[in-house]
Amino acid sequence: MGISSRYAAMKKQINLSGGIDLDAVVDNTNKRIDGRTADELRTVRFTKDFITSAKGSVLIEMGKTRVICTASVEENVPGWMRYQKVPGGWVTAEYSMLPAATQDRTQREASRGKIGGRTMEIQRLIGRSLRAVVDLKKLGRRQIYLDCDVIQADGGTRTASITGAYVALKLAVNRLMKEGLLKEDPVVDSLAAISVGIHKQVPILDLCYLEDSAAEVDANFVMTGSGKIIEVQGTAEEAPFSKEELMQMLDLAEKGINELMEKQNDVLGK
Repeated sequence: MGISSRYAAMKKQINLSGGIDLDAVVDNTNKRIDGRTADELRTVRFTKDFITSAKGSVLIEMGKTRVICTASVEENVPGWMRYQKVPGGWVTAEYSMLPAATQDRTQREASRGKIGGRTMEIQRLIGRSLRAVVDLKKLGRRQIYLDCDVIQADGGTRTASITGAYVALKLAVNRLMKEGLLKEDPVVDSLAAISVGIHKQVPILDLCYLEDSAAEVDANFVMTGSGKIIEVQGTAEEAPFSKEELMQMLDLAEKGINELMEKQNDVLGK
């Protein structure tokens, strides 16, 4: 049985709802649970034009995490922009997860009657990350919605959503330019995101769910192609982490993001 097969079998046997010693199954002293080295991404795949009715769409797969990202265009702007006479356009995002995306079914937020705090936080993160690389004045009086729908979750859904949403956005912008609706590209830089953590005092890149659950430190990095940082989210689950450890995680994140951007460029034909 291969490493990935053993990992899948292990996940079925483990009760992820609690009551287990994750240290017994997560060991990154040499090879991680899925066979990767500490600085190695999971297998990454982009399938563009996954939803043909969208202006731009992509299925991003990072290991077992799979997210459908679509871009839809409306030829108007939000009411607050009109009332405040703010020039240009707008880019926003929505995030959701299928009930069966996780091992234990997650109730649809529509049936609860409200959006959860985690969902709100993630979709705001996606939206502001994308706006950071868009010249909204060049976008014109239009709004682009990026919808990120997680169909399978195995860690890193927010970072996969950002990375995939950028591709969907670029595909939509390219189509608008081809149709003559945009005179110049409003996207001023590339964008990707990745998770980094520390487990057993070792910094590791692109955490799967089991690693995320066992890590002493869990962080998400959003960066541009020019090497600038848009956002860093970091939490010490046990003891605080040092500035040196933060820089080690930043170096790992930069390596992973550069690799993701190469794959983005491949799917975008750059």
